[in-house]
Amino acid sequence: MSESNNCISLEQAKAPFFVGIDLGGTNTKFGVVDDNGQTIARLSIPTRVSEGPDQAATRIGEAILEVAQAAGLTKDQVKAVGLASAGTMDIPGGRLMVPANLGPLWNYYPIRDRVSAACGLPVIFANDADAAAYGEYWIGPGKEYQSMIMLTLGTGLGCGIIYNDMIISGAHSHGGEYGHTLVDLLPNARVCGCGKAGHLEAYVSATSVIKRMKEAIEAGKSTSVAKLLEQGAQLDAKLVGDEAAKGDQVSLEIVMDVARYLGVGMINLMHTIDPECILIGGAMTFGKNETELGRAFKEKVRQTINEGAYKVLAENTVIEYAELGGDAGYIGAAGIARAAVE
Repeated sequence: MSESNNCISLEQAKAPFFVGIDLGGTNTKFGVVDDNGQTIARLSIPTRVSEGPDQAATRIGEAILEVAQAAGLTKDQVKAVGLASAGTMDIPGGRLMVPANLGPLWNYYPIRDRVSAACGLPVIFANDADAAAYGEYWIGPGKEYQSMIMLTLGTGLGCGIIYNDMIISGAHSHGGEYGHTLVDLLPNARVCGCGKAGHLEAYVSATSVIKRMKEAIEAGKSTSVAKLLEQGAQLDAKLVGDEAAKGDQVSLEIVMDVARYLGVGMINLMHTIDPECILIGGAMTFGKNETELGRAFKEKVRQTINEGAYKVLAENTVIEYAELGGDAGYIGAAGIARAAVE
């Protein structure tokens, strides 16, 4: 079903036009985007990973034409398609490698070329974290800078690195896998979702927040979250964040520890990349600047940076929240396609 909220009309838009796609494990988002990065039409469909990639590629091709039609465009008026996906991938080859969020049926699948064949349009392939970062760089707060990094906090930790309009994806398409950098070499280091110990993702993801709260409850710590779980509430990062905002000390300690480790990760990025700006995005941002907890979270990140980074980096690197939310992926994918065909 097409969505039109916060969209501009075709008459307000500037050609050429692009379709951006954010392929997820549950849903796939589409957006028709103009040359200024403004959305003309949106669409979301179930990914249905269990049906396999061939079926999905066919439905994605059909949805591209559907969302273009909803925008008032013919297929010939769409210049290119940007397709962003999570998981390990071979970007030059247009293949998924072993995408954990999609399952083994999708391993080593040539998704770029199959989607292109299904819709009859050129398709540019990208990592989803890179795409979200590019969206924020193109029309979000990153547009003020030539170099920008975006870290997305969710089930895992995503990272997109952009320098002078180029995405740093690396020789093996793994350049932004920053969640799997080592931050803890101790024998009791937390285990990441990838199975390795001590990775940054094991300390700053929503998954880690849930694990830490479970550990606190099992250890007998007094927390309002335990009472809510007894009443039937579901344990997730949002619940922990909500209770932290209400003053629950265990929840607040967990959230602030996420901020501390995120700051450590940023210090390492700053000393390696030296970006002008680092944005914090994703589903776990604790209300951003609009809430006391969101402001405290960012301040803890900043405090950690001030304590551990070179002074010139700490003073000059902008730390801010991303703004595009769930639209960043498809907008950035469209932007990457735009840059590729210019």
